[in-house]
Amino acid sequence: MTRLVGRRLLIGLVTIWGVVSAVFVVIRLAPGDQATVALGPDATQEQLTALRHALGLDQPVLVQYLDYLGDVLTLDFGESYRYGRPAMDVVFGRFPATVTLTVTAALIAICCGLVLGVLAGRRPGSLVDRAVSTVALGLQAIPPFWVGIMFILVFALQLRLFPSAGGGTLGHLVLPAVTLAIPFTALVARITRGAVAETMTESFVRTARSKGLTETQVLGGHVLKNSLIPVVTVVGLQLGTLVGGAVVIETVFAWPGLGSMLVNAVENRDFALVQAATVLIAVCVIVLNLAADVVNARLDPRIRLEARR
Repeated sequence: MTRLVGRRLLIGLVTIWGVVSAVFVVIRLAPGDQATVALGPDATQEQLTALRHALGLDQPVLVQYLDYLGDVLTLDFGESYRYGRPAMDVVFGRFPATVTLTVTAALIAICCGLVLGVLAGRRPGSLVDRAVSTVALGLQAIPPFWVGIMFILVFALQLRLFPSAGGGTLGHLVLPAVTLAIPFTALVARITRGAVAETMTESFVRTARSKGLTETQVLGGHVLKNSLIPVVTVVGLQLGTLVGGAVVIETVFAWPGLGSMLVNAVENRDFALVQAATVLIAVCVIVLNLAADVVNARLDPRIRLEARR
């Protein structure tokens, strides 16, 4: 297990370095000048030159890159010119809202997806199986931002059951969390359905039934446990996607998290915020993938044996 975690950590560190480097390159290639955006079109050439010097933009690219890597190691991304505060402080201030939205959506998706997948996979080809598979496929095909807009029109403006935008209360959380969870729920249901349907054909399931176990005991004690490996893998990967997908959903619902802040930072060329938020999101994705690998290794002894070789 230690060797497995060590390998994944090494891969994660290399991935973080790649993301950090990609952010540096993309920001330098983006149109527009950070000094001009910060000071406005009426700034004098002397003011622009002074700010570029203060930001290190007049240094060679290699020097800028090395300084940038050093700042990343100390989580010092500079100050956000829009907020007048260190960029990482602003990001950490918005991070809890994104975590709340993502975790709530993940819990909804995992609980609903597992239930639907088990119901469909226990009897492949049945009416329930066909219905769940069709609905899940349709939900994955619908763009989440369109679902969010429809939720606002129906549940916020027409029925007035929930607020249409903002955050701070449980009511504000319902619509964006459900919107973010819908495609994830469909994916978990489809993966669970396939895993359960395959496991139901195994010989140990027939043995369990021959011992007089009820269908519930067979599903809960034998089928579901052996079906969780592909589900955990997909959930671990998809949790990272949820963090990225929250960018769109937070913008639709004006949720005060990293997503809406990141969109505004890109629009205003607030590169310090863009760098800080992107690196934090990348770290979250890598940590979630590592957690999924560890859980998979606990569920499947073959993974632990492979890691020891």
